[in-house]
Amino acid sequence: MIKNKVRNILVPLDGSQNSVRGLDTAIYIARQCHAIIIGINVMPMSVFTAIQPADFMPAYSALESFNVIKQLKKNAKHFLDSAKLKAARQGILFKTKIIQGQTGQNIVCVANNRKNKIDLIVIGSRGRSSSKELFLGSTSNYVLHRANVPVVVVK
Repeated sequence: MIKNKVRNILVPLDGSQNSVRGLDTAIYIARQCHAIIIGINVMPMSVFTAIQPADFMPAYSALESFNVIKQLKKNAKHFLDSAKLKAARQGILFKTKIIQGQTGQNIVCVANNRKNKIDLIVIGSRGRSSSKELFLGSTSNYVLHRANVPVVVVK
């Protein structure tokens, strides 16, 4: 028996297939519980780590850095707008958050902040990160072990 009703579901979205599968699962749960979905996209703390590994990082001008940040924000908005449309087609209210920083830490920070009233996190098992963990992606593993709310990991 569920003691607490699920009202707010946090779904990290990075545009990967696994994050989309996580969204599909969150939509299913939200329909059953009449919940709201909060889609979150966390842009990397350093825009350069999103482009390529640090060993091969060339010197970027301030203008090039600004353009990269602008493109990352545009991509994040596109992912979240697509997710919002998908949720709306199923009758689900969808709110968005775009933040910058360490992905796992920021997801956990948003989820654990009582002001946000997050009841559940639904996260894809792997995102766009190039690093591979044995069974889970590093972000989903981090969130699974540090969030104070239940976490559903979708493969």
